[in-house]
Amino acid sequence: MKKLLRVLAVLVALCVLAGVLALAGSAFVVSTTKDRILTLDDTPPADVDCILVLGCAVRPDGSPSPMLNDRVTRGAQLYQAGWAKKVLLTGDNSSSHYNEVAVMDRLSQEQGVPAEDTVLDYAGLCTYDSLYRARDIFGVKKLVIVTQEYHLYRALYLAKALGLEAWGVAADGQNYRGQTMRDLREILARDKDLLWSFFQPEPKYLGDPIPLDTAD
Repeated sequence: MKKLLRVLAVLVALCVLAGVLALAGSAFVVSTTKDRILTLDDTPPADVDCILVLGCAVRPDGSPSPMLNDRVTRGAQLYQAGWAKKVLLTGDNSSSHYNEVAVMDRLSQEQGVPAEDTVLDYAGLCTYDSLYRARDIFGVKKLVIVTQEYHLYRALYLAKALGLEAWGVAADGQNYRGQTMRDLREILARDKDLLWSFFQPEPKYLGDPIPLDTAD
């Protein structure tokens, strides 16, 4: 019985340690990036290559989820305010039946971003891939990232690790259902991307460079 209790105590201690390390990693990501978050009312950074809008869920009927709608809307607002001359929309189109980028493009143009100033990345399967491809495929060096604030810290951390000069503008237009669970999952996602930022594996899809000025 005593041996079993000792084993249980060790397991509990290991779980607590894992939890502490996970929280510490998440806190590190937040603390090292929070000063890079701006608002629409701030002075835009100079000579930004593009506004990068990160994709997220599209509903089965083809309409954008509230989070995606708010991201595209914020990107359009920044474009209209002159923060950059190009908007790079990146998301998941890994299936012929699911296309975040097409929905983002349609919504963005409806909000006044012209097609000639819009660049589409259909292989942004995750935050890491989107930023890696922005650098290696589209030649981006300086950018403004648009997503919800809870996600923005991780995106900014990855951008810095990949050698990008990045700022972020949050797209929190409302209270999102299920946000508590997203916040909890984000802790683990930040820890995972700490490893990704260190090892920097290639994304699933790469390809030939497509400079922003020639992309369509």
